[in-house]
Amino acid sequence: MPAVVDKALVALNNLSVRLRRTRCRPDQVLVLFAACLQRSECDRRLDGGLSNCARCGKCFVSQFLDLADRYGLQVFRATGGRDAAARGRDPNVKAIVAVACEKELRAGVFACLPKAMLARTIARPCGPCKDTTVEMDEVEAAVRWFLR
Repeated sequence: MPAVVDKALVALNNLSVRLRRTRCRPDQVLVLFAACLQRSECDRRLDGGLSNCARCGKCFVSQFLDLADRYGLQVFRATGGRDAAARGRDPNVKAIVAVACEKELRAGVFACLPKAMLARTIARPCGPCKDTTVEMDEVEAAVRWFLR
């Protein structure tokens, strides 16, 4: 699918979620983020869980963990679409803030329906799937939307 279609679907999803006005407790919000937000030079293996993160601040993983600590959220680093979809379908999750590329977000929107999912896209300054970035203010704003 062309990237413009992916962007349009993600934007339409975000609009429909905001119109639904889903509210929930912090422990019902899942923040899913793509594995490519971890710095490629990092020697920490996070496949077993985010507790292995050194929280050095050189990549976004520590910022996601800080966000989870501040609000009491669930946070999960997804290594792939199936991994993310399985976690998003958890019955204890009522709302999702997903952070990934447009292609993965499009697939995630359909995989997690009918749950409310606000999507935030990543920037790819080093090319696809390597050392990506995200505006954490936008992620936090999406979290606050569900908690209002």
